[in-house]
Amino acid sequence: MTVSNPLSYLSEQLESWRQAGTYQRLRQLESPCEPVSRFDGREVINLASNNYLGLANHPKLVEAAIAAARKYGAGSGAVRTISGTMSIHMELEHRIAAFKKVEACVVFQSGFAANAGTVSAILGPEDHIVSDELNHASIIDGCRLSRAKIHVFPHKDAARAEAILAELASASGRKLLITDGVFSMDGDIGPLPALVEAAEKHGAIMMIDDAHSSGVLGRNGRGTVDHFGMHGRVGIQVGTLSKAVGVLGGYVCGSKDLIEFLYHRARPFLFSTSHPPAVAAACLAAFDILEQEPERIERLWDNTRYFKAALHGAGFSTGQSETPITPIMVGEAAAAHQFSRELFEEGVYSTGIGFPTVAKGKARIRAMVSAAHTRDMLDRAVEILTRVGKRMGLLTAQSV
Repeated sequence: MTVSNPLSYLSEQLESWRQAGTYQRLRQLESPCEPVSRFDGREVINLASNNYLGLANHPKLVEAAIAAARKYGAGSGAVRTISGTMSIHMELEHRIAAFKKVEACVVFQSGFAANAGTVSAILGPEDHIVSDELNHASIIDGCRLSRAKIHVFPHKDAARAEAILAELASASGRKLLITDGVFSMDGDIGPLPALVEAAEKHGAIMMIDDAHSSGVLGRNGRGTVDHFGMHGRVGIQVGTLSKAVGVLGGYVCGSKDLIEFLYHRARPFLFSTSHPPAVAAACLAAFDILEQEPERIERLWDNTRYFKAALHGAGFSTGQSETPITPIMVGEAAAAHQFSRELFEEGVYSTGIGFPTVAKGKARIRAMVSAAHTRDMLDRAVEILTRVGKRMGLLTAQSV
């Protein structure tokens, strides 16, 4: 008797990706996450990491993690609402709240969980969400999980967002207006001031995902709200501990009542074991550095401007980027993935990104600049990008 494999369609889909040139395998990091790292046995300039400030392997974070593990152990042993809330978790939440200049904060196991858990907790089927079309997948999933009615506005079109809120004026239920602070694929900054005005005019909750703004925008990396001087006017701020902070996790900031509500109703918080104490301790050490060493952020931006100018001089387009997220536009997904593979062989690791992560025809290499890159590294990376780009026909002789 022949037994059919009910999962055979997965193998078929994987093979179709291989044939299309869009299949990606996981590369193994065999060293600390540094500006030059070892992947798959090869030393490469690392332009694929979110480690914006070079903190992932900072000695102070490593020492703090080791000390906390020795004092508290390897894990907490439970979810936060049972016996898994350790004093170091509360210390971290208080520290972030003070840093962000809000009443309270709750830490989640990831930025994804923070977004999805918050939106799905505070809204229900009778409510309405007005969301930027390019918002992060975690926001999209949170919107769907809430079962609220979703209204999508064109990217960064604050006037259309305001018009949707006006159209919903007589509708029952709560309204949430939500945007990324920095959009993770294009590196552009959300129009927060105009969105805040729209939310206030129509009585909507204003929420921002500051994952790629945390440690990058604002004073000492306080994020988009600080960057635009909008303190006290954004009801919910989501941030990450996994990118510029260099460790792991996400957080939500807002009023005490919001945080207490999430303690009781956010499902990722209720049903996931809390962070190991070493993670919390390393995050605390990272906030010390953010406040004590603002020159790291200055160096990040200096490197960003330098790298982009060199790319433009070579003939590359970086799209609408306004931040260290630097898309190098290619067009077709298969070409972007091939570009990434050939760059890796030449000594640069920069990830190819295509549909469905970005729209068809807008595939790109996404290069991530950090404060830890040296000018020599960036020069070498641009030289390799240019050489491979010309070889693949992505740059013409006239453009270089």
